[in-house]
Amino acid sequence: MADQIALQLPRGDVQWHAPGVTAAEVAAGIGRNLAKVALAARITREGREDEWLDLDRPITEGGSLHIVTPDTPEGREVLRHSTAHVMAQAVTDLFPDAKYAIGPAIDGGFYYDFELPEGARFSDDDLERVESRMREIIAADEPFVRAEIGREAALRLFADQPYKIEIIERVDPADAGEIAGDTAGGVISVYRNPRPGGAEFVDLCRGPHVPSTKRLGAFKLTKVAGAYWRGDEHRPMLQRIYGTAWESKAALEAHLHRLEEAERRDHRRLGLELDLYSFPEEIGSGLAVWHPKGALVRTLMEDYSRERHLAAGYSFVNTPHITKANLFETSGHLQWFADGMFPPMTLDEGTGEGTTYYLKPMNCPFHILIFKSRMRSYRELPLRFFEFGTVYRYEKSGVVHGLTRVRGMTQDDAHIFCTKEQMGEELRSLLTFVLDLLREYGLDDFYLELSTKPDRKAVGSDGEWAEATEALRAAADGMGLELVLDVGGGAFYGPKISVQARDAIGRTWQVSTIQLDFQMPQRFAMEYVGADNERHRPIMIHRALFGTIERFFAILVEHYAGAFPAWLAPVQVTVLPVADRHDEYARALVERFAALGVRAELVDAHADTLGSRVRRAKLEKVPYVLVVGDDDVEHETVGVNARGSDRPERGVAVDDFAARLSREVAART
Repeated sequence: MADQIALQLPRGDVQWHAPGVTAAEVAAGIGRNLAKVALAARITREGREDEWLDLDRPITEGGSLHIVTPDTPEGREVLRHSTAHVMAQAVTDLFPDAKYAIGPAIDGGFYYDFELPEGARFSDDDLERVESRMREIIAADEPFVRAEIGREAALRLFADQPYKIEIIERVDPADAGEIAGDTAGGVISVYRNPRPGGAEFVDLCRGPHVPSTKRLGAFKLTKVAGAYWRGDEHRPMLQRIYGTAWESKAALEAHLHRLEEAERRDHRRLGLELDLYSFPEEIGSGLAVWHPKGALVRTLMEDYSRERHLAAGYSFVNTPHITKANLFETSGHLQWFADGMFPPMTLDEGTGEGTTYYLKPMNCPFHILIFKSRMRSYRELPLRFFEFGTVYRYEKSGVVHGLTRVRGMTQDDAHIFCTKEQMGEELRSLLTFVLDLLREYGLDDFYLELSTKPDRKAVGSDGEWAEATEALRAAADGMGLELVLDVGGGAFYGPKISVQARDAIGRTWQVSTIQLDFQMPQRFAMEYVGADNERHRPIMIHRALFGTIERFFAILVEHYAGAFPAWLAPVQVTVLPVADRHDEYARALVERFAALGVRAELVDAHADTLGSRVRRAKLEKVPYVLVVGDDDVEHETVGVNARGSDRPERGVAVDDFAARLSREVAART
C-alpha cells in the first residue's frame, strides 16, 4: 500500500486511503449518521502540531484522524467560530462602511470587534437587526469556501479593511486564529461565503469552518462592549459584539439559564446588596475596601486557615510592602515580570543619591531572606513559612474585574524549603492539605492542571525543568483526579500544578497553585548544612491555597450566591420579636447566643412590620431567623425559620436550637 496513506481512527483501527481523500469521505465510509453530523476534522501526527481540516479539504499525509462533531468541545469551537464569521457578514451587510477586526471563538461563545463609521455605537435594536440578518444568511445555506492566496493579493483584497491589513503585514503569532498558510512563503488563507449573483463575503481565517451556514442556528447575541484594538489602551476603541452558539436549541437554552444564574450570583452586585465591600472611585480601580460584614467573613476565612496551617507545622512570618529594587533584580522579577509591577519610587535616604523602591508583587524573595538570615541545618527541613502577604500588581484597567482581578491583593502565601529527597513526599502532602482545606470551604469538584516550561520566559536548564515537571506529575497522579496538561503555562522559574474547582453552577475557577522551583535557591545562593556536614542547595516550593483572599472570597460569594454556610455567615441568627412586649425576651436571647459565640442580631418591633423584617432578613441571607411571641416568652422557645425552608418550626427549645447550630458550625456545612 505504498501509494496509500494510513489513517488511524479513535478506536484504534487503521484505514488505508488514496492521498487526497477528504474527511467527509472517511466519515461517510464509517457511517451515515457520522457523515450527517460531522463538522470538521483534526489530524494528530507525532512531534507535530495538530492539523485542523475542513471536511472537503484533501488529506495528503497519514496520522490519527478525529472527526469533529457538534456535541464536543472541539465541535462547539468550530460552530462558534463559524457563527462569528456569519455575524461579521451580517454587520457589514447592515453597516457597509464598518471595519471588522478579529472574531475568535472563546469559552462559552464568540465575539467580533468592529469599528463603525464616525464613532457610532451599536444599540440593543442593532443587535436584534444583526441577529435577524444572521438567520437569513444561515437559511441561505451559503458554503464556507477556503482559498490560499498570496500576500500581495490579500493586501489588495482587504485594502479597505485596516485591521485586516495590519494582521497581514504583521503576521503576529497572536493572530493564529485569523491567518494561516505558508506565511513565510507569502501564502495566506481566507474563507469566502459566495452568494447568488456573484457577491461574496471574505474573511481571513485559518479555519476550519462548518461546510455551510445551514449547519448553524442555535445562537444568541448577548451584549456589546468596548475593547481596545489588541488590548492596547493607546489604540482605537472598537465595538465588540459577544454571542454564544451551541449544537442545539436545548443546549443554548441551558447555557442562557447558566448565564442568568451567573448574573444572579455576581459577586460585584451581591457585595453591595449584602454590604460586604465596595470599590470607591476616590481610591482607584482594582482597590477594594471591606465593610464590617465582609471583613468579618474574611477574618473567619483567614482564622480557620491559620488554625489549619499551625496544625500542619507552618511557621508564620510577616514582610513589608515595599523593597529596594535589587531584591527583585536578584529574583528575576524585574526581568520577567516588570510589566505587572507598579512604577518604581525613588527616595533620597540622605546619601545624595536616590534609592529605587518597588511595591512588592510577590512575597517569595522576602521569605528567602528569612531562610537566609542564618545558616540552616538539614534537621530543620522541611521548613514551611506562611504569610497573609499583601502584594500589588499593575493590572490594566480593561482587565480589572471586581475582586477576581484587582491591583491590591492579599495572598495566603506559603514557601516550603526542603531537601531533594523530601521533595516528592512534601508535594503529595501539600496537595492533600490543599484539597482537604478547599473542601472545608465548600468546594469539592476538582481537576488538576500541570503547567510546563514557557517557550521564552524561563530560566534554568531543560533537565531541571524536566525533573521538576515529573515530580509534580507524580504527586498529581496520586490524588485520583483528572490531570490536564497546560503546555508552556509555567512560571518563569518553574512548573506548577493548579487546582481547578467547579462551583455550584459548573463554572471552573483556578484556586490553589503549587510551583516547584530549582531556580530561586540558585539565584539567592541558598544553602543548608547536610548530615555530611557539607553545604547543599534546598528545593523551594511556592504554594498559594486561596490564590488571593480577594479572588477566593469572590468565588465563595458566587458559589454560595451570597448565602454563606452558618460557620462563615457574618450574621448567623436574626431574632425578631412579634411585638414590643417581646423585645426584652428577644434581647436576652441575643445576649445568650453571644455568650455561646453565636453571631446574633436583634431587629426589634419598632423597626417595621414583622413581615417586612422577615423579608429583609431573608434578603440578607441570614441562615436562621428566629421569631418570638407570647408562647415563646412563656416556654423559653423560639420559632425557627431556616434559610431555604418554607416551613417554619414552632416551639423549638432554645437549648435545642443552640445545640443544633453549634453542630452545624462545627461540621462546617
